[in-house]
Amino acid sequence: MDTGESRVKVQSRGRIGGGVRWALLAAGFTAMAVAQVNGADVTRRLDALEKAARAAQMSGDNAWMLTCSALVLMMTAPGLALFYCGLVRRKNVLSTMMHGFALMGVVTILWAVAGYSLTFSEGSPFVGGLRYLFLHGVGADPNPDYAATIPQQTFMVYQLMFAIITPALICGAFAERMRFSAMLLFMTLWMFLVYFPMAHMVWGKGGFLNGTGGRFPAWDFAGGTVVHITSGVSALVCALYLGKRTGYPHESMRPHNLVLSVIGAGMLWVGWFGFNAGSALSAGPLATSAFVATQFGAAAAALAWLFVEWWVSGKPSVLGAISGAVAGLVAITPASGFVQPMAAIFIGAAAGVVCYLMVSKVKRKFGYDDALDAFGVHGAGGTLGALLTGVFATRAVNDLRSGKAMGWVDGDGGQVVNQAIAVAISWVLAIVGTLVILKICDAVLGVRVDANQETEGLDLSMHGEDGYNFEG
Repeated sequence: MDTGESRVKVQSRGRIGGGVRWALLAAGFTAMAVAQVNGADVTRRLDALEKAARAAQMSGDNAWMLTCSALVLMMTAPGLALFYCGLVRRKNVLSTMMHGFALMGVVTILWAVAGYSLTFSEGSPFVGGLRYLFLHGVGADPNPDYAATIPQQTFMVYQLMFAIITPALICGAFAERMRFSAMLLFMTLWMFLVYFPMAHMVWGKGGFLNGTGGRFPAWDFAGGTVVHITSGVSALVCALYLGKRTGYPHESMRPHNLVLSVIGAGMLWVGWFGFNAGSALSAGPLATSAFVATQFGAAAAALAWLFVEWWVSGKPSVLGAISGAVAGLVAITPASGFVQPMAAIFIGAAAGVVCYLMVSKVKRKFGYDDALDAFGVHGAGGTLGALLTGVFATRAVNDLRSGKAMGWVDGDGGQVVNQAIAVAISWVLAIVGTLVILKICDAVLGVRVDANQETEGLDLSMHGEDGYNFEG
């Protein structure tokens, strides 16, 4: 083969080889482009799936929290209203119910104007700031500092229900003898001077007693210090300041309708699941754990009070059973999101015994007239529960310290000291704040009804109505 022919063949093979290379290169670019398109599509699909999952979780948690909000509101009316009104005399049934119902309105407005901001916006360690004044900025977006999977507005309204029932509990101490106008002024001032600061210290970001960053980190899952100690101790101060009801303890002041009280207690028990399990702020395993602890604590306390009373007096009373259940619900409240079921039973049983002794022995010994035993159940039960939370809190239930001990059973006996400090602060704040407010109310309006009004009954003298119209 001559040289020219060879050159032609080589050039031909070069052109063929170059064409193949270009074809392969083009195919490669095409494959890469397709891959990029497919990759972008996969990324979009994954993003959409993640958003859908997040939306589903938010919807589920939001539905749970709105349900819990309704349950907690049910605790005030009709739950507490029926429980309390059945325990008073017939002539004071409407006035007793009116306390809680009126506070549903008063506290709601206070909360919208300033209460939520003073509790949950960042401020000092002792009270929140004004960021959310008039609910400014409180909308559909979550507040990750408190609840990352529900709208902040849902969190706000859930916490409102706690703010409503807390002052309503105090009314049990001064039932049948406090002016309605004085009650309204007292509760308005009490929310600003006692409840909002205490709630911020325990639950607010940067709060002095906040469990995850406070100076003295205390565990209070659903309100042992914030709700029950402050209300119970304030109730005792009110009872002492107003003095005894006319005729107490010589005249009979037995409950006029225990049937109403039993119905109310049942509603309180059911509503308390929203109170405690809802404080998980999501529909997850922690809510289940708090739900279980609440049931076991209440059951143990009801039985403990019942059997102790049976042993002491010879008869198990219905009033004792429902009072024991409420005492157990109070005591398990701060611990519900931190303790295991057997610890919940122990806390409940202890509360049943201690609160029975407070109501039947201590009150009689010192002679104060806590009309519906708000201090004996809520003050004493809340104190006991807050202290025992420091004993039984465990990371096996709620690991807020990333594997470190949560309470005495976990190896941190110092947590009991933190709990005791929180209890002491709530006691002092409630005592001092309540005394100051009572002095102001007494000077402005007078806090106690006169003897004739008390004898006639507050239903007629304060509201011009009668709870039972037998002539009709």
